Amino acid sequence: MPSSSPFFLSKMGISLQLLRNRSAGGMSLLITAPCPRPRFLRSLNHFSTTVPPSPLSTIPHQKPQPSHTATLNSLLITRYCHQSPHFASLPHIFRRTIMSFGTSAASRLAGKTVLITGASSGIGRATAFEFANASGGDIKLILTARRETALVSIKEEIEKAYPKSKVFPIVLDVSKLPAIDTFVDNLPAEAKDIDVLVNNAGMVHGVDQVGSIAQSDVDVMFQTNVFGLIALTQKLLPLFKEKGKGDIVNIGSIAGREPYPGGAIYCATKAAVKSFTETLRKELIATRIRVIEVDPGQVETEFSVVRFRGDKSKADAVYKGVEPLIAEDIAEVIVFAVSRRENVVIADTLVFPSHQASALIMHRKL
Repeated sequence: MPSSSPFFLSKMGISLQLLRNRSAGGMSLLITAPCPRPRFLRSLNHFSTTVPPSPLSTIPHQKPQPSHTATLNSLLITRYCHQSPHFASLPHIFRRTIMSFGTSAASRLAGKTVLITGASSGIGRATAFEFANASGGDIKLILTARRETALVSIKEEIEKAYPKSKVFPIVLDVSKLPAIDTFVDNLPAEAKDIDVLVNNAGMVHGVDQVGSIAQSDVDVMFQTNVFGLIALTQKLLPLFKEKGKGDIVNIGSIAGREPYPGGAIYCATKAAVKSFTETLRKELIATRIRVIEVDPGQVETEFSVVRFRGDKSKADAVYKGVEPLIAEDIAEVIVFAVSRRENVVIADTLVFPSHQASALIMHRKL
């Protein structure tokens, strides 16, 4: 190939120019990328990461960690993009992280209506923010929980950051089964066409062993974690079947895979969720309805505070010597799963922090 004859290959909007280097007796590859697409950037390590953050980046999520914040607010974009006249005209979704916030993900989420239970705190709250960010605000969010004030606060924060978004905060205690029918039937007209159900509401009471477990604790855990999840899913499933598509995301736990002493009832409820989820997926195999389960390991939220009935010192001891996951870590997985191509089902995901290998095997730096 003569030295003046370039070889061009266009891939993902990137020009590759292959030139013969006579003095070195070989070939040299010149990459020119005026503004490469985000999904292609993983292999280009020299790119700048100083990109304007998301409008929601300043909102204090629960116990953010520096490494996580950096992940949320950075996007691998070459420094040359900032100098390119085309950069200013790009959609703001280019300035997002690759995993949940790519342009393809945003287009798949655009205009969807998402219902999240247990949305006032923890994983549910983080998932609401993650959907808003990933869609660039082109989304409707139905947020339910028992605490109205917290839901209204989330609505205000999201709609301020993304004026195009619509957030419907609605009080619902999923353990009160008759309330589920009323809730669905009375949804605002513009929020009735639900595309995604995130069954996140769940709780645990106590660490008592079998023989000394209060019946009230048994009742509230099964009513919330199992019966409420099943009732809401059954209420919405006819809508999904009529549409011929939709996503049902059930939040399970490592406890549903590996029971442990002091967790008999909670583990039983999460095992029930896993069985229900797997059965539902098999029953819906002839449809385009995706059934997704996300099972977190150790996550630091209000979960342990509730387990120890408000005793913060006991709750804090659970995380002594470890760096647990935070709610946003699980929210990213949820949104990533929902924002895949319609033919892709991330059916079952177990998420651990790096110090955890099972429900009981953890490395603590004490």
